[in-house]
Amino acid sequence: MMKTVILAGGRGTRLSEETGVIPKPLVEIAGKPLLWYIMKTYSSYGFNEFIVAGGYKCEKLKEYFINLANTTNDLTIDIARNEIDIINKKVENWKVTVVDTGLDTFTGGRIKKIKDYVDDIFMLTYGDGVADINLGSLIDFHKSHGGLATITAVRMPRFGVLNIDKSGKVLDFQEKRIEHSPFINGGFMVLSKKVMDYIQGDEPFETQPMLRLIDAGELFAYKHEGFWHPVDTIWDKRDLEEIILNKKVKLWKD
Repeated sequence: MMKTVILAGGRGTRLSEETGVIPKPLVEIAGKPLLWYIMKTYSSYGFNEFIVAGGYKCEKLKEYFINLANTTNDLTIDIARNEIDIINKKVENWKVTVVDTGLDTFTGGRIKKIKDYVDDIFMLTYGDGVADINLGSLIDFHKSHGGLATITAVRMPRFGVLNIDKSGKVLDFQEKRIEHSPFINGGFMVLSKKVMDYIQGDEPFETQPMLRLIDAGELFAYKHEGFWHPVDTIWDKRDLEEIILNKKVKLWKD
């Protein structure tokens, strides 16, 4: 099975209400870290090996996974013997490698730093967005074109439409989904390890490396018209939380 790399090292400054003490991927959505939702999506398709490329407050990521079994199950604690028994043990079938890729490293640099942890083909996504993407179809598409890189193209989930009169007064405001907006990179990538040859040192993967891949005819886009939701601000967090709590979307298959 392919390994999945999750870029989880950014500072998350636009979500500073939450990220002062934890990295953005650990921001909780309806009681679970954002990272958990991303990993559940992958594991529902049988992808259970993860490389988490940390940076900002990387120690918190390590603590989360070290303590995951103890914090999500009932425990019997024998204080005198310093022993802990997990009751009705229910744990995710995940193997997680947390790599400290540097505090201020760009995404391209982080990818280069996990080179020794991935095989010839691997998956990559960001630690701050979820989607109801069909990963099987994504991988089939990647195999079909024979290129080195596949990104998932998505549309922005919604935007605010203002109804303004001639005087400039706002008469109405409505949130609407952008049906015909331009596609953007939503993460959920499938990459050949050879992609790292297109990254020159520490640089954002989304800039010159992608342009080099385009020039070489090696970058393809899988179009996902379903649900996709980034979490960049406190408003994004609250919006996704409302969606999750009200079961408006199913992020992974059973």
